[in-house]
Amino acid sequence: MRILYIINNLATGGAEQLVMNTITELKAMGFEADLLLLNAEQHPFLKKLQQQPHGNIIKLSYGSVYNPLLVFKLIPHLSKYNLIHVHLFPSLYWVALAKLISNSKTKLIFTEHNTFNRRRNKLFFKYMDRLFYKQYTKVIAVSNEVKYHLKEHLGRYFKNYITIPNGVCLENFKNDNEVKTNKISEPGKIYNLIQISAFTKQKDQETLLKAIPYLTTPVRVFLVGDGPEKKRMEHLSEDLEITDKVQFLGNRIDIGQLLHDADIAILSSNYEGMSLAGVEAMASGTPLIASDVPGLKTLVYGAGMLFHHKDEIDLANKINKLLTNRTLYNQVANSCELRAQEYSFQTMLAAHIALYKEIHNE
Repeated sequence: MRILYIINNLATGGAEQLVMNTITELKAMGFEADLLLLNAEQHPFLKKLQQQPHGNIIKLSYGSVYNPLLVFKLIPHLSKYNLIHVHLFPSLYWVALAKLISNSKTKLIFTEHNTFNRRRNKLFFKYMDRLFYKQYTKVIAVSNEVKYHLKEHLGRYFKNYITIPNGVCLENFKNDNEVKTNKISEPGKIYNLIQISAFTKQKDQETLLKAIPYLTTPVRVFLVGDGPEKKRMEHLSEDLEITDKVQFLGNRIDIGQLLHDADIAILSSNYEGMSLAGVEAMASGTPLIASDVPGLKTLVYGAGMLFHHKDEIDLANKINKLLTNRTLYNQVANSCELRAQEYSFQTMLAAHIALYKEIHNE
């Protein structure tokens, strides 16, 4: 079975990491798994993939992923594979359109990573989405929340959904929790808070920055990632006079080490699908505090702590409680690590392989 993965690029993000890890593992298992990038700029994950076992990497361009001419560059590749697995927009549209134009019989799979996107606010895109999603034999939702919201958007008559939760390589993030928990409430300690997410409006680093002045213990805040909102967040930290407490680390691939050094992980997103960054934090035994929004509340409820969406005071209160109560900290850390065990990469991969075989044999 020949499988082609198509994604916009391999910038640092949850979907991109998922594709990189999947291709590496499938190649090691003897599958023919190739990668096609709409934009082939040398982002960190692409560099990392090129150092590991991988199939062919097809580079369509170094320009905008929104260029409709990419459709015609995609067409010659469709017939070369038994299955094509697509991630993210606009790859979603371009691959479906290439299939329509070429009348290709190759079976397509799409993974839906989010509970919401801006297209869903516009009636025109509602009808466009219905046309293009119909070109996919299966649509994988990374959580039941994602599937629910997609059904609401497309209509319940769509029957090609399946839920396969995202997974992470848990062993890469496991830490010795005793090292962390013994330092909680330690006099004079400066605590490390971390948020790992792209700088986009979706991720809402603004709420975390606004919470910092209300913290009662000394902290350093590490913001990992890049994106269009980064400059605005740098200006906001200056306006709040907290630049001495905030470090912008840019894109990093040493996430395991960063989480090892962190005392609390935070996700202040406006919405998510199924946050890999959240699972990685919990797998490391780092207590996770997340906004009470679709895509996070199911993941975090009963394990980490949830704060009211866009409420910096509530977020600050949750951080203060964790950093001043060792018993509570230990309880949340242990609960988070236990919850992460439900999101194994190997379990996810086995479900993907089973789906590939089922579709291939139809």
